[in-house]
Amino acid sequence: MSSYHSSGRLSDNPMAIEAWFMDESREDKRLPHHRSPPEFVSLDYLAELGVLYWHLNPKDYENDEELQKIREDRGYNYMDLLDLCPEKVQNYEEKLKNFYTEHIHGDEEIRYCLEGSGYFDVRDKNDRWIRIWINAGDLIVLPAGIYHRFTLNTSNYIKLMRLFVGEPVWTAFNRPQEEHPARKEYIKSLVEKVGVALEAH
Repeated sequence: MSSYHSSGRLSDNPMAIEAWFMDESREDKRLPHHRSPPEFVSLDYLAELGVLYWHLNPKDYENDEELQKIREDRGYNYMDLLDLCPEKVQNYEEKLKNFYTEHIHGDEEIRYCLEGSGYFDVRDKNDRWIRIWINAGDLIVLPAGIYHRFTLNTSNYIKLMRLFVGEPVWTAFNRPQEEHPARKEYIKSLVEKVGVALEAH
């Protein structure tokens, strides 16, 4: 059974990830930053931006057949685990500052939250920030070329599985990157999706 959910905020469904448009506040980046009133974003809308999501069992990741199938289907042969918290990361505040600088990658960014929680922020087609709240069991894939950033929330702890196709390349290209091949390809994919949607109507 697929664990992909195509709806937005489902308070009665603990497996549905939450995402929302961010406010413009300069307050602590680790706060939720909801607009007033909150404006939630559906998983269908995230999928239009190329963001993919699965909810898995984080307590049995070593034997999880669904995780194994995702890795095989998408070619994620590399895996490592990363604990992010002040006690385990040298120069923690500096690292967090770097993660929160808006950037793209030349490849997908695949993160599976095993413990704790944090926020991935992505830009939509109108350059608005969308905050995606990931918790234990959430696996998300950000497409190559999407502008994004990451921060922990006020708990200051997350344990992540990082997946990659081939040898990992973690290089971040800070905005602006409009001439980067991955960015150009991403913009092209958005245009094609809009075209397909229009044809469907």
